[in-house]
Amino acid sequence: MTDRAYDIALFGATGFTGRLTAEYLAAHAPAGLRWALAGRDGDRLHAIRDRLGVPVDVVTADAGDERALRDLAESSRLVATTVGPYIRYGGPLVAACAAAGTDYVDLTGESEFVDRVYVEHHATAARTGARLVHACGFDSIPPDLGALFTVGRLPEGAPISMRGYISAGGRPSGGTFNTVLLNLGRRRSATAAHAARRRAEPARSGRQARGVAGRPHRQPALGLYGLPLPSIDPQIVVRSARALDRYGPDFTYGHYIGVRNPVTAAGIVVGAGGAFALAQLGPARRALGRLLPPGAGPSQEQRARGWFAMRFVAESGDQRVVTEMAGGDPGYGETAKMLAESALCLTHDDLPGLAGQLTTAVAMGDALRTRLEKAGMTFRVIT
Repeated sequence: MTDRAYDIALFGATGFTGRLTAEYLAAHAPAGLRWALAGRDGDRLHAIRDRLGVPVDVVTADAGDERALRDLAESSRLVATTVGPYIRYGGPLVAACAAAGTDYVDLTGESEFVDRVYVEHHATAARTGARLVHACGFDSIPPDLGALFTVGRLPEGAPISMRGYISAGGRPSGGTFNTVLLNLGRRRSATAAHAARRRAEPARSGRQARGVAGRPHRQPALGLYGLPLPSIDPQIVVRSARALDRYGPDFTYGHYIGVRNPVTAAGIVVGAGGAFALAQLGPARRALGRLLPPGAGPSQEQRARGWFAMRFVAESGDQRVVTEMAGGDPGYGETAKMLAESALCLTHDDLPGLAGQLTTAVAMGDALRTRLEKAGMTFRVIT
């Protein structure tokens, strides 16, 4: 694919996270990287390019223009997209990448979208050689690579029971907030998409890997209260475990929010229940969305105060290990870094010869962890 015009095309470069990703690439791209800023507003793209002050092309393409997206995919080795909600705007681009044999990375935390992509495009991507890697940001690199790191500290060939606890401080952007509201209101569609995926996936035999819902509890090893978190993260971890023998013959994973104060835990439960109920009603969902409209986001000063820690408690036989992956502002500074480094990893590193829909642990694994450590994130064994 060296005859293609671009190594990386960043689609959605005028959005909040897209701009941060463009800034990261401009500051950290290796010499000779051929890349482009893509989106629907050419004037804004040119303005961003001028502010970056680096040699980068501009490509105008709308999320609904299938011909323009096909041209973008066919001219690029990899397309990274920040344009969400992906269930509304992501389908045509991932279809174009799968057909063109173009690698694809995104920031989706939308399980319905990921399941639909598997059903509709996995086989095509496997045939053309495209690697479709979703959730390359705060959803879901910390749990996915953190779990892989933790498994590597346990004996091989034995069952593993693991729990992951995410703690973070930061403010959401309008785009993220509205995407969460939209997906809370699509429970039936998400259930149907997941069922379709299960029918399409090949039957598994031998090894087992599964998620466990769990209950609210106190985790003494971390001094945290754990609240079950039904996000895309545990689905990603389990899919990595099913694909990689290193996770052992029987792997179970539970995913939780980790908080230190029981009063905070109770408030999260009440707030989440209220948001879910309101999101089922269209007018209420739209009213909530107006509280933080798309395009708005935390300031640089607010992002500088952000942090996250993804901790794991894993047991295998009589051995237990406690680990942590940690970094700065979870939603934006670190998410832009993770997306950009995922794109650079897929285009520049020596990786397994796989194709189709893949997780970050399966597609990139330790190569991406090494990149993130060099970029300032930490992976460590606590006990």
